[in-house]
Amino acid sequence: MSGMCREVVTLQLGHYSNFVGTHWWNLQDAGLVYDAVEPAAELQSDVMFREGRTLGGHVTYTPRLIAMDLKGSLQTLRKQGSLYDTENENTTFTWKGEIMTHKESPPTKNPFLQDLDNIDTGGSPADPGFTCPPSAVDRCSGSSIAMATVNSSLERIQKSYRLEGSVRVWSDFLRIHLHPRTISVINQYNHDGESERLEAFGQGEALLQGPVLEDLEDRLHFFVEECDYLQGFQVLCDLADGFSGLGSKVTELLQDSYGGRGILTWGVAPVNHPDTSSVLDLYHMLNCALGTLQMANHSSFFCPLTLRGGLGRRPPLPTAFPLLNCDPTLWFHSSSVLALALDCMTVSYRLGQGSSPMWQLSDALTASGRKVVSAYGSVPFPMMHGSCLPEALDAFSDVLPWKPLSACPELGDGRCFGQSVTLKGLEGQSLVSPVLPGVEPPSPLHYERSGEDVLAAYVRSRYPSSPLAVQLLSSPSKLTPPFPQIFSPALGPQGFLQNRSDPADTPPQRVSSLPVLTSLQSGPAVGLQLSELQKACSVLDLRRVTPSFLSHGPEFSELTESLEQLRTLALCYRQDRSRSSSDEDDEDD
Repeated sequence: MSGMCREVVTLQLGHYSNFVGTHWWNLQDAGLVYDAVEPAAELQSDVMFREGRTLGGHVTYTPRLIAMDLKGSLQTLRKQGSLYDTENENTTFTWKGEIMTHKESPPTKNPFLQDLDNIDTGGSPADPGFTCPPSAVDRCSGSSIAMATVNSSLERIQKSYRLEGSVRVWSDFLRIHLHPRTISVINQYNHDGESERLEAFGQGEALLQGPVLEDLEDRLHFFVEECDYLQGFQVLCDLADGFSGLGSKVTELLQDSYGGRGILTWGVAPVNHPDTSSVLDLYHMLNCALGTLQMANHSSFFCPLTLRGGLGRRPPLPTAFPLLNCDPTLWFHSSSVLALALDCMTVSYRLGQGSSPMWQLSDALTASGRKVVSAYGSVPFPMMHGSCLPEALDAFSDVLPWKPLSACPELGDGRCFGQSVTLKGLEGQSLVSPVLPGVEPPSPLHYERSGEDVLAAYVRSRYPSSPLAVQLLSSPSKLTPPFPQIFSPALGPQGFLQNRSDPADTPPQRVSSLPVLTSLQSGPAVGLQLSELQKACSVLDLRRVTPSFLSHGPEFSELTESLEQLRTLALCYRQDRSRSSSDEDDEDD
């Protein structure tokens, strides 16, 4: 058990970021350990969660989170949450004249939210007045303070929900309670409708001033000042709309105000946008280009996160996983896949034992100014139940085990400047091959005697000269309602492939956990992606095709300068440039 907890503050900027974030927090909540008789969790939950108390003295456990979104985006969710009763309903009116009341019907709640309400009103442990069980253990300090989320009784809900047709906003599938300081609504722009939309980079940049800036600084101070060992910030930001401009200013604020802390920024983008047009497609591409450059400049690293086939106007087909039956155009589905990958990619700085701080992860991936990295994943990691890790990896043969999660296909030539590979969820499975006397192992992987060595040997066989960090966790990503059941019938309840003679005759089982493999990389493929994005923007007659985009800022000269900086950033990923830098370093020595 670790003697020190390095806290992280999370920021979610934009509607799709909150979709991904909601799934991610639901996964974290499902993995919390409440019972002292259970083994300590591999992940240290206090890194991301904070303990508090209501006015009635009840212990709470909520995300250390600031979530920003637009007016009209919350639907049934109260901005202040329902945990602390912060609103004063007894407002005194001095007006003595006639009063006319216009009452609007509240939004209809889906079956999952109705079940949550039933639990609350039934006096179950999900009530805001819930007192944590005395057996709960504070995994950060080792004390026996009673700590558990107020909604822990949701484990009772094991029925499957089909919310694909009813999820309109991210709060429609939020399992957990949020702190009153978490949600920040930007009232200058609308979530829905045809007017006052946050569509351009310059609109977002201009937002972070006056009341919006003061509100964000107040929220940051609240969460940061209660941290003992703040290691940094985890930022999820919409990349294709005006939030990319806001995210650029927010990361600049974090860099200026909290220098030396890690800032890991994930630029998320859906496969499609509702009510799009040819003009908005241009906006999306320009927002991606400017957001990538500016957020990379102000972050420890920047990683696009999307199922899109590319960041241009006409991308290839979305990334597809063979064991998922998901609709990538549904935000509810695509964000769940990205959340599973993010849950795996972020474990290094959330471990209870042997954790690596944010700066160590970023430093390993961003040498020579290469601050944009790419993500890849195998969701789920295909492994036969009862098999071993060497057999599962050998089954890929010459095919890479993961798919692009950053709209950045790999080149397949083994060139990579550095990568961090994480595999989680092989609980109960054999990590090494059984040694049989007199039997020749089918591959070198079967000689390795630990799971970490097996995984490291496999990756090095594909990337011989790449610096490598490997993490292997036994605990899987736990899937609790309302996580969408988007999985192949070939998977069993723990997410492993089942040996069935005729899967069609076997009814599909609810998948309750999942093994996931991810890789964060810095390599020449990133440079090609950045170069293609820069060229696609530069060939446009920007004054003619995007006058309304430029009317919000930046100026035309600033835009062309930014695109030139993006071209320069792409050059940092050229292999010959990397060799030249290494030769110069050798000469200096």
